[in-house]
Amino acid sequence: MARPTPELIDALRRTARNLANGSPYQWGHMGGCNCGNLAQVLTKLNKDQIHQYAMQRYGDWNEQVDDYCPTSQMPLDIVINEMLNAGLMLEDLKHLERLDDRAVLARFPLEKRYLKHNVRDDVVAYMNAWADLLEEQLLAKITLPTFSELELA
Repeated sequence: MARPTPELIDALRRTARNLANGSPYQWGHMGGCNCGNLAQVLTKLNKDQIHQYAMQRYGDWNEQVDDYCPTSQMPLDIVINEMLNAGLMLEDLKHLERLDDRAVLARFPLEKRYLKHNVRDDVVAYMNAWADLLEEQLLAKITLPTFSELELA
């Protein structure tokens, strides 16, 4: 699971908001799909640039992730590297494209866990639930001093 970073949490929420507000969404387009929309927010590239980079190799996001090499300097590998630097893991990209991470899905009521990977509203719900999960993980790592510790200082 991704490292819970403020940057990633914010990017997931902004991507979900963008999609909910009508940003271009096309699951079969490498720059306009689930990962492509998140990549736009994290990298500041547009969907056509991301798609163009992806077309320099074969395959969808799953295959691109399988072929990822951090030192290749292939344009999509540079995009993936930026996404990883924000806190994502390679497996997260695969899960995002299919909306199938069990920890994220467990946040939904049982009858709503069967998300369709190519339905905008399901992508929005998944990204928001994932952002909430990561935020909870981030906040759990923060310990504030107690009142008695403050008095001693």
